[in-house]
Amino acid sequence: MSEETTKPSNFIRNIIKADNESGKHGGRVHTRFPPEPNGYLHIGHAKSICLNFGLANDYDGLCNLRFDDTNPQKENEEFVNAIKEDVRWLGFDWQERLFFSSNYFEQLYTYAVQLIEQGNAYVCDLNAEQTREYRGTLTEPGKNSPYRDRSIAENLDLFSRMRAGEFVDGSKLLRAKIDMASPNVNMRDPALYRIRHDVVHHQTGTEWCIYPMYDYTHCLSDSIEGITHSVCTLEFADHRPLYDWFLDTLKVECHPQQIEFSRLNLQYSITSKRKLTKLVEEGLVEGWSDPRMSTISGMRRRGYPAAAIREFCERIGVTKSDNSVEMEILDACIRENLNENATRAMVVLDPVKVIITNYPEDKTEELIAPKHPQNESMGTRVVPFSRELYIDRADFKEEANNKFKRLVKDKEVRLRNAYVIRCDEVIKDEKGEITELHCSYDPATLGANPEGRKVKGVIHWVSAAHGVKAEVRLYDRLFNHPHPDSDKEVDDFTVHLNSDSLVTLTESVVERSLVDAQAGTVYQFEREGYFCADSELCRDGKLVFNRTVTLRDTWAKIA
Repeated sequence: MSEETTKPSNFIRNIIKADNESGKHGGRVHTRFPPEPNGYLHIGHAKSICLNFGLANDYDGLCNLRFDDTNPQKENEEFVNAIKEDVRWLGFDWQERLFFSSNYFEQLYTYAVQLIEQGNAYVCDLNAEQTREYRGTLTEPGKNSPYRDRSIAENLDLFSRMRAGEFVDGSKLLRAKIDMASPNVNMRDPALYRIRHDVVHHQTGTEWCIYPMYDYTHCLSDSIEGITHSVCTLEFADHRPLYDWFLDTLKVECHPQQIEFSRLNLQYSITSKRKLTKLVEEGLVEGWSDPRMSTISGMRRRGYPAAAIREFCERIGVTKSDNSVEMEILDACIRENLNENATRAMVVLDPVKVIITNYPEDKTEELIAPKHPQNESMGTRVVPFSRELYIDRADFKEEANNKFKRLVKDKEVRLRNAYVIRCDEVIKDEKGEITELHCSYDPATLGANPEGRKVKGVIHWVSAAHGVKAEVRLYDRLFNHPHPDSDKEVDDFTVHLNSDSLVTLTESVVERSLVDAQAGTVYQFEREGYFCADSELCRDGKLVFNRTVTLRDTWAKIA
């Protein structure tokens, strides 16, 4: 047990500790992360990944990556590859333990035959609508299918013919024979196999035309792999009696323990794969890796460090209570990580030209600035200084009160890592828009303020002759409602989409050190926030930066 003493306790750790002390499972801890490959992973999956792989690591156990791939109509190889990339990027390694439930299709079929032979399963001819009608409701019991009492021989024959492809889709189901009057609707003769023709499975091709249901497949796949603790989210708590029924009825050697924890509900986002799919398919976002999405690939593209996501999952903890996690907690983890690790740079988002009238026209100075103000080991960068500069338009006012600590007409301000300048003249076009600021500089102010010299503020800048134009994407929260998919006052969660979730700036200018920015690298744009070189759009000399997170929490003030 490598880190058990340093990690905070929770109810899952207490269960594992008790199991180990009693000798249950022979002291083994073997978990798994079992995604369905029908979409990209999101932040909720990140919590499950960190939990399952983390428990295995902390208790010197094993964790499998297994794809529960029982629905080929919605699954494909793209999702498989994306999921593997996400798990690796988060920092976890399944080593040689990569599995698919489809690896066990033959064994699962054999188990189904065993259930029929034991009188615990039957082939039902009810169609989908009739099956729902016979199932009953939460307050009324179901009623037995008229096909429930078929003989074992007939059920074996029909099931064999289902596999042989003799019947059309929807014409027959293999169902477990449990209890149609059970108060738990999951126990009312659940489906085990359905017929699916004309689909190509991403692993088995066209070998099968019947496919096992998730509830049936999941527990048996756990058993086959020797899983000890089957950790899942709370919505599967009502499925646990069925999970145990299959394992007990088939008398398998390995009976994992299902343990449920609360899923991650992150404010101002959604963690429903179905609803994320809707956003993608309806073109409301720019694909699964859109930096506004709560997908792991979207967060990676936006510049979220994997270590910060792991810290976030650790910080919010593991409980059995439904909860709503504030976005500010995630943002704080991102900021803390990037504040320590991100290289600094100066970028002018909305440029206005500054001409230093008393600076030589043909002169360029190569000033030295730290890559990180507290970490000298990160080194320095060269920042060219010349007669013509850009500053941000928001950093200048013709008139301002004492609270405005930036450049004001006839007043001074310090340029970061450079000189003190004074604004002497404001040049405007025929519409009254400011086009240039004519300033003068004090050559004696490089490096430090002379004694007695008072300058209120410091602003960033970029040399006009050496800066590089870049596109900057100001990403914000995708939704303007903290619980967009649980608002009972509206029918469609998309009405809560934030129209200002993306603002694109095409005239921004970055300092020269960013000309060769590597895709995926995150920088602190001084005084502006943290920005990531876009992993999909930075190519052929084009620079595109995505805002990862602001320097401080502005949403708290809005709220």
